[in-house]
Order: sequence, then C-alpha cells, then structure tokens
Amino acid sequence: QVQLVESGGGLVQAGGSLRLSCAASVRTFSVYTMGWFRQAPGKEREFVAAISRTGISTYYATSVKGRFTISRDNAKNSVDLQMNNLKPEDTAVYYCGATPRLGRVTGRIEYDYWGQGTQVTVSS
Repeated sequence: QVQLVESGGGLVQAGGSLRLSCAASVRTFSVYTMGWFRQAPGKEREFVAAISRTGISTYYATSVKGRFTISRDNAKNSVDLQMNNLKPEDTAVYYCGATPRLGRVTGRIEYDYWGQGTQVTVSS
C-alpha cells in the first residue's frame, strides 16, 4: 500500500512559480514510477508529468513542457513538481500518483495510488 500526500499549492499571479511536493509513505518508493496529474473544474484528470523509478527519464505533457520540471528524491520518498511561468489555464487540483508500471506511463487508469490533491490557482 502506498500513501501519498501533496503540498505546496496556492494562489499565484500569472508568470509566477510554485513548487509542489508529494511525500510517499511506502518502504519501496524506488520501485514506483511517479506522476503528476491535474483536474480543472468540469474536466477530466489529465497527465502533466511523470518520472521513472531512477529519475533518469522524465515525460511531460505538451502544454507544460519547458515550464514544469519533475524530480524525485528516493532517499526522502518524495517527488516534486517545479512550475514556472504559470498561466491561468494551469489552474486545477494537482494530484500525485504512483504506479509499478515502467516506461512512459501517462494514462490516469495506469496509476494505482493517488494523493488527495492540492489546489493551484493562477490569477491573470
């Protein structure tokens, strides 16, 4: 069982930055591919970024590539999402997910564990 807790959300002006963190309570954090997803009101949960078990490989949605950076620290059982140059369309609840699957895991249904989410609001 994996428990995930996100933090770091908040209100920021367009062009600003936020750093989200996800803390995992699990013995074998390094066996999980980790991902960030987001869900805006009235929309489905969508893929944002993912990182491989070792952190060597990262994957991004086109809409955030070049602005967001995903990273992980296996010694601390944590994964972060650095978000720069935020836009109003980035407003959503951001969720951290964990999956034992390998490779470019971008589908919501491929993730087995989820956190409760953290709200990010970007004002124009």
